[in-house]
Amino acid sequence: MPTLKADAPPESKLYRSISEVSDLVAVRPHVLRYWETQFSMLRPKKNRAGNRMYRPDEIKLLLRIKELLYERRFTIAGARRRLLDERKESVPQVEIGFASAERKLVLHEVKSELKMLVDKLRS
Repeated sequence: MPTLKADAPPESKLYRSISEVSDLVAVRPHVLRYWETQFSMLRPKKNRAGNRMYRPDEIKLLLRIKELLYERRFTIAGARRRLLDERKESVPQVEIGFASAERKLVLHEVKSELKMLVDKLRS
């Protein structure tokens, strides 16, 4: 996996601008913007001015995309498939036990009853 410059670990700041990320990943900003259109999992937040603000997880994803495209010579479609497959493997399916499901049902019933009481009090 590609490494970052020693003086700028991705975890050191909560958000980074596109120019900072461009320097860290060593690609031009227009490449980052293009990758956003090609990889649905890459969605940086935008500030009030509309500027992209990248979080550490997105920087790691960008480094992985760069590795797949530039070092391992994947096509865009191949890299997209690989990232989606990796995401599926890393997120195990969670099984909800009966006890959890029952508690959730009870909470839903309590919430419904509270809403009815609020409606009665309002009228």
